[in-house]
Amino acid sequence: MSKTTYQAANTASPIIEAHFNNLIGLASAKGELGLADAPNQKIISEIINAAFWASLRKEEGKSPKISIAFLAPEQAEQPLVFGVKFPLNAANLTKIAPGIERAGIHLGVWEENGFLYIWGTTLKIPNFCFVLDVSEPGLIVVKHRRLHGFGKYTNVAVLKGDEIKVIDKDCGTLKECPPIVTALLDIDAPCTFNNGVNVFIQLAVSMRAHQHGGILLVVPPNSSDWKRSIVHPLQYPLHPSFDSLATLLNTNHTEYGEVLWQAALRNEVENIAGLTAIDGATVVSRDHHLHTFGAKIVRSSHSTTVEQVLYIEPIINGEEVRKYIGEIGGTRHLSAAQFVHDQHDAVALVASQDGHFTVFSWSLAQEMVQAYRIDTLLI
Repeated sequence: MSKTTYQAANTASPIIEAHFNNLIGLASAKGELGLADAPNQKIISEIINAAFWASLRKEEGKSPKISIAFLAPEQAEQPLVFGVKFPLNAANLTKIAPGIERAGIHLGVWEENGFLYIWGTTLKIPNFCFVLDVSEPGLIVVKHRRLHGFGKYTNVAVLKGDEIKVIDKDCGTLKECPPIVTALLDIDAPCTFNNGVNVFIQLAVSMRAHQHGGILLVVPPNSSDWKRSIVHPLQYPLHPSFDSLATLLNTNHTEYGEVLWQAALRNEVENIAGLTAIDGATVVSRDHHLHTFGAKIVRSSHSTTVEQVLYIEPIINGEEVRKYIGEIGGTRHLSAAQFVHDQHDAVALVASQDGHFTVFSWSLAQEMVQAYRIDTLLI
């Protein structure tokens, strides 16, 4: 294999190797089938190195967007196999990138006689398959396909320049960790496409993708208490509440048709997530009924002003820290934290224009708002 010149690859690869060995080893011991092969440290380092240097190049004026999966052609389902094996290097990745940049397409990479080569593309990969994504220059995300393939891929590590963030799954075992965070960490993760928590993950991904920033307030069903923390009259009231997403989730999608149903669900998710780009907050119940959007948050007359939050980032060495709300964001974050401070049963999802994403929830044990910074899980 060629020399690894991106030093962060050498630093991160032993940790990533241990993660995949443990993950696949435990699944195999439980009798799970269709598991991918775990890459070793040298393979991981070489793939990260090639992808990083490719991310800094341009083809026809555009930076490459790449998703690399480590698997043999025989492990893929209906793979598109090239007639020639291309060496894995930055030049070849840059040339091939324009043809594989669409979502769901993976560039297959495998090892033979100590050398890594590109063999083709695939849409379907084994359980826990090593995947590396490049979506912008210098940003590398190592992830894996979930068991049985449902939901967003689980992130393992994020490398940006010389900064390395390794995801800490133990963070999801905290007693008051919000369900959306535990699901993203693959702890008791939803195993169906239409699981309620999984749908909120899809909404979060879509909110982050539109890059306008936004707030999604998730409130208890059949409750109007949240209105005490919203300016009236509502700018965009919905009477009755919009229930298209809730109706779709209650539909028997095996009768409707799996592919058609999933496409319809994605459209509804994009529809609601798009409304969060409008100035103000979008309010939806936990059972997926949309109440309003563009709402202005105000402190409840029965509450106090939020000053500090418990800040948590689910990465190794990411300790819980009490921070003043101004340290983690601007007006959007302050409004969301105040809402949860007033409405303890609510959760606020906040997307920033710069890509940061924060989940605000109430900690009964600490008696304060907790803020989970989860952009490392959503990339």
